[in-house]
Amino acid sequence: MVAQIDRDYASHGYARVARRISSYGLFEGRPATTKGQWFNPLVFGWLRTLANLPGQPSVEKPVFITGLGRSGTTILGVLLSLHREVGFLNEPKAIWHVIDPRQDVNGNYGGVGVRYRMEASDVTPEVALTAHRVFGRYLACVGAHRLVDKYPELIFRVPYLRAIFPDARVVFIYRSGVDACQSIVKWSQRLGRESNEGTEDWWGRNDSKWRNLWAELVAADSRYEEVANIDPMTIDHANRAALEWIVTMREGMAREAAAPGSLIRIRYEDLLARPEEELSRLLSACDLPRDDAVFEYAKKRLYDNPAKSMPQLLPPVRRWFDETMAELGY
Repeated sequence: MVAQIDRDYASHGYARVARRISSYGLFEGRPATTKGQWFNPLVFGWLRTLANLPGQPSVEKPVFITGLGRSGTTILGVLLSLHREVGFLNEPKAIWHVIDPRQDVNGNYGGVGVRYRMEASDVTPEVALTAHRVFGRYLACVGAHRLVDKYPELIFRVPYLRAIFPDARVVFIYRSGVDACQSIVKWSQRLGRESNEGTEDWWGRNDSKWRNLWAELVAADSRYEEVANIDPMTIDHANRAALEWIVTMREGMAREAAAPGSLIRIRYEDLLARPEEELSRLLSACDLPRDDAVFEYAKKRLYDNPAKSMPQLLPPVRRWFDETMAELGY
């Protein structure tokens, strides 16, 4: 399914399909676990051209979908992509690499000085100008007024985002850790691959994402001292997924506690159970008018999956996992 377009999506008209195909083909880039990487030099050449053209376009009220992958981030972005005012980019890490190569925790494009967390102080005038130029010209190219960027790891860069886009709307979507973790494990089993250059799976090229996550978000945090005593390279996929879920959920909760109302929180299970209510609330919070196409597609594509079994977790991981589940109301 190219660019997340299925028959139901296509039924909403050529204009929406063309916008989505253009976003996918010309702007998002192809990360390490996908096909078509041969096209990346052309994409980067195009993006750098947009970044270097003179002028100061601005992006107003962009929407960023954050959280943990396999928690509803993609379907939420696809739903919003059907909105008549929206241009949707699904993890446009090629664009972010042009803006700031430090964000490439997965090792997709060879980031330099890679960081998971980024703060307002990391935003230079050049970074801000490049972001507005590339995203602003993207919107002009696809004929959209509002940007929706789904990039889960941006939850660790909220101050950085707001320094670039002061009026940004940051959505934090979350899901039961049991279901999210098992989904991550299956994703790696299904799409991970070995090549002459090494392993490419959920954990990045040759474990780049895992190493960065461990060093910056686990080992460097004194709260996780007991977990940090484990050799990270002996931790299996289920426990890795649980740790990523834990640190991501706790980051979202900490952001919300520090500035109540600063995040638009969406519980994935509530989105499935009450799509009309949750999508209406989301559109209102994002200052987007109602668009029936969003709701019609939701009726066809949102469905619950069978509950998954609890993964086998190491004792110190399990303690943090259970505590975080309880704090989120699971």
